[in-house]
Amino acid sequence: MRKLPAAGSPPASTPTPGATQQVDQAPVTPPEDLMREHGVLKRILLIYREGIRRINAGEQVPAQALNAGARIIRSFIEDYHEQLEERYVFPRLVKAGKLTDTVPVLLLQHRRGRVVTGRIIAATGGATPTASPGPAHQRLVADMSAFIRMYEPHEAREDTVVFPALREVVPTKEFLEMADIFEDEEHRRFGAAGFTGVVNQVADIEKTLGIYNLNQFTPRG
Repeated sequence: MRKLPAAGSPPASTPTPGATQQVDQAPVTPPEDLMREHGVLKRILLIYREGIRRINAGEQVPAQALNAGARIIRSFIEDYHEQLEERYVFPRLVKAGKLTDTVPVLLLQHRRGRVVTGRIIAATGGATPTASPGPAHQRLVADMSAFIRMYEPHEAREDTVVFPALREVVPTKEFLEMADIFEDEEHRRFGAAGFTGVVNQVADIEKTLGIYNLNQFTPRG
């Protein structure tokens, strides 16, 4: 695992033209890894919100964008991120007698989320009518709204309570080993680009919906 140079160590010499310079990086800890993956989830929740807005306004349903977002939820969040939590995070907390009332709720929400994601994928996978909102549109809106309503507090509770508790119960050596396991699994599943590649996919969806420009979310005046 790569780490930052020790404090007070002499600065690296300036490389000669054409020389290869290796830059040490601080390791990504397990909580940081999981929390940045929550950032991907948050951005897809914004994609869902834009889909809801358009459907409620009677605009064309952005089925392709919503389907792409839901498939990232399925592959990156549910089949990867949540599997890490269920295999490495939750069992350690339960074994230590911590958050024993919270972990079962989180597990239940994982299961319910997968059901809702399956419905969103199915609803957006084919030709979607572009007329005024009908029953199919409203079911899709209901599913995306339910997913948002559940996962906003879900990820907030994990970021502020669950992941800090993990640091308390896992010894330092094992904590660093866990970071390596997470990194290896990320690249095994998503290739050399890993997390960055997934973020780029999300950005492409945001651009197709016109919600990529961060400044558009800034209040005026």
